Amino acid sequence: QVQLVESGGGLVQAGGSLRLACKAPESIFSINAMGWYRQAPGKERELVAAITSGGSTVYGDPAKGRFTISRDTAKNTINLEMDSLKLEDTGVYYCSAGPVILDGGSWHPANEYWGQGTQVTVSS
Repeated sequence: QVQLVESGGGLVQAGGSLRLACKAPESIFSINAMGWYRQAPGKERELVAAITSGGSTVYGDPAKGRFTISRDTAKNTINLEMDSLKLEDTGVYYCSAGPVILDGGSWHPANEYWGQGTQVTVSS
């Protein structure tokens, strides 16, 4: 069973920053797009950001201008730097991996693999 191992969630005050990391097996990391989704209580899971094996990125609307996704090829890890956090950023953040799926003028990972999720809580 493929394991995507997430780390870095926690409690932060509004306006603060957090950095999430997701480590994947090399066989998955090297050929797949990877991304972060989040799910707030009572809401559907939504795309936060994703990055292809070649380094192309896509961001969900809530993340644009505040979050940055990156790849660390030496560690088979993707990182999500979250700045200027807001109360509405609270939720469980899930790492995903899979082939690229074209979606109109954008794309997202096929989400064949998921991590266990890490809780991010933004307080006032």
